[in-house]
Amino acid sequence: MKLPAELEVILETLRQTPEPTLLVVGGPTAVGKTALCVRLAQELKTEIVSADSRQFYRELSIGTAKPTPDEMQGIPHHFINSHSITEEYNAGRFETDCLALLDTLFQRHRTVILTGGSGLYLQAVTEGFDAMPAIDPAVRVAIQQELAAHGLPALVEELGRLDPVAHARIDRQNPQRIVRALEVTRGTGRPFSSFHAAKPAVQRPFRVVKVVLTREREVLYQRIDRRVDQMLKDGLLAEVESLLPYRHHNALQTVGYQEIFDFLDGLYDWPETIRLLKRNTRHYAKRQLTWFRRDAAYQAVHL
Repeated sequence: MKLPAELEVILETLRQTPEPTLLVVGGPTAVGKTALCVRLAQELKTEIVSADSRQFYRELSIGTAKPTPDEMQGIPHHFINSHSITEEYNAGRFETDCLALLDTLFQRHRTVILTGGSGLYLQAVTEGFDAMPAIDPAVRVAIQQELAAHGLPALVEELGRLDPVAHARIDRQNPQRIVRALEVTRGTGRPFSSFHAAKPAVQRPFRVVKVVLTREREVLYQRIDRRVDQMLKDGLLAEVESLLPYRHHNALQTVGYQEIFDFLDGLYDWPETIRLLKRNTRHYAKRQLTWFRRDAAYQAVHL
């Protein structure tokens, strides 16, 4: 694939930069991050670190659009299939693990590529977080009771009133993240987003260059629809059926899996399930782009 002119300029700068540099490539689902990052890794003779919050899990493949060995083209990809769905893993742990890995990778590469659509996980590595305060467990219990009684939309609406920044950034179909944001907001009287550090909690021993990949909206939506069709053809339904015993885990409270769980529960027929899969994935892509646009350090690269 031909690289956009903006990336050619960035590549030339990276080749001339002596200090260790983390090239961060973000972007919405289905924009084309995998193919482009493989090409960049080939040009820079380096390795790729995935910051996709679901591709960590060995049990999730089709619904996460996990890159295949053919798509990786021999380029080492780290943090893919690194954990089991039965393990609790979060952005804070990823920050620690990824920084340790980068210490090793920078011993043999001047530039390393970090990529994914999970803005929170990219932020964990490049900026870090303030330590989250301890919250009275009763606050979480109360929120979970409200979730069971009134559903997720009521909690999402409350978060929008109390913390518009978190409301815009968080996956609003993910109950765990909504509950956590409200738990901190109610328990401290401060917006959850205010605990995100404005600068690294620990100084990073590398330079960071950030780019975000974009496409025309209609082109991106067409790519999303084709990806969903391909996932279904590849056996997404069977994959989700195999994950029924684990459906309560945080990694499965997300687009691509929840819609199939609802179908299996008899809430929707199959045509409606497919429609929701495509619609919700498009909405997810819009939220991803909103996250990246809020960070002025990201240079937009149009594909």
